[in-house]
Amino acid sequence: MARPRPETFDKKKIVAENRRAKFEYFLEDVFEAGIALQGTEVKSLRFGEGNIADSYAEVKGSQVWLVNSNIPEFSHGNRFNHESKRPRKLLLHEREIARMHGAVERKGMTLVPLSLYFNSRGKVKVELALAKGKQNHDKRETIKERDWKRDQQRIMKAHG
Repeated sequence: MARPRPETFDKKKIVAENRRAKFEYFLEDVFEAGIALQGTEVKSLRFGEGNIADSYAEVKGSQVWLVNSNIPEFSHGNRFNHESKRPRKLLLHEREIARMHGAVERKGMTLVPLSLYFNSRGKVKVELALAKGKQNHDKRETIKERDWKRDQQRIMKAHG
């Protein structure tokens, strides 16, 4: 007999989110990558600590590294605690890495982390996006669209 599926199977617990990425970049392809962490880093993330706001990913050879992410030292750690801002290796398939490498080299795109989360199996994952930077006029256009949608909702709520 099959084991019953838990209710939280499709849920993910978001630890850190890069909310500015959607405003600063045009997001194209999104990838889910594993991340190679030390034990104290995972424990620190379980406490909800971690920041990917200023981080980015870069392709070096046949590997992808998450640079400038901040996972603070574990509060109950001993002398073998981790460095908080070290580069962390991302775990992806070779064809995904080749696709990212081609886009970054040819099209001038950037690899931006969108979120850092625990999946339903308790593994830490990073949601990466191939992105192209927005110009200032594009950002202003985004703000106008967002304000207009907010006004539309307000009008619909008042009249509907």
